[in-house]
Amino acid sequence: MIKLVAIDLDGTLLDSKKEISARNKEALAQAKAAGVKIVICTGRPLAAIGIYLDALNLRDNGDYSITFNGGLVQKNDTGEIIEKATMPLENVHDLFELASSLNVPLDILSDGLVLQLPTTKDYESLYSQLNKLLTYESHELAQLTADRIYNKAVIAVDQTYLDEQIQKIPDPFYDRYEIIKTRSNLLEFMPKGITKAYGISLLARDLGIKQEEIMTIGDEENDLPMIEYAGLGVAMENAVPRVKDLADVITDTNDNDGVAQAVEKFVLEPLEGGN
Repeated sequence: MIKLVAIDLDGTLLDSKKEISARNKEALAQAKAAGVKIVICTGRPLAAIGIYLDALNLRDNGDYSITFNGGLVQKNDTGEIIEKATMPLENVHDLFELASSLNVPLDILSDGLVLQLPTTKDYESLYSQLNKLLTYESHELAQLTADRIYNKAVIAVDQTYLDEQIQKIPDPFYDRYEIIKTRSNLLEFMPKGITKAYGISLLARDLGIKQEEIMTIGDEENDLPMIEYAGLGVAMENAVPRVKDLADVITDTNDNDGVAQAVEKFVLEPLEGGN
């Protein structure tokens, strides 16, 4: 029996208009009413997903989200962090040097604040276009202090140029960081070992939920760890090929209520059968 459903946002729960369909809302509301934990699992900070939590009525005591690709596990009602993994300042310096050498813009997320660092004069970061709910500030590297929280680093730039520069990232960086494209024009860096699966495993441990009682739904490369980790990993029909290859099942697209279809079949129908 599924007791926790972890769901990605973009390309999964959200349709092409960045909205949650009525059918998706209804299926998740029924699952929550039946006692199933509905957990948004995203690369975004909590401040950037508030409108979706409100739309899904996930602001109650006992509702949780996994943010920063597994870096934080938070209570939705208060924002309290119950599990966290962050970057040390040395990582920020390391990635600043990398971004400078690649001539790409670098943004560092620090809770709900985005620190934009001067790593290139040729390319402007597209991150503010991708996440409009966050606050952006320009900073010099020397201004950053060790006592500050650094959640992750992102490079947001034209897809063609980004793909070219990714090929130039030295292999040792892949040993030190989780490096994943979360959108076609967005590359993210997390501390090694910090993935959506890691965040889900911590929350499941805290809630006493077993791995086989977890269903995850996603579409992009950063969803791979949670798709593989869950007792039931579900890929969207619009998912990248590798996610579809590794998933246990494939549901419909994000524009055709794929999340609702999976929840109805694998969560709600078994619950009805048990009554």
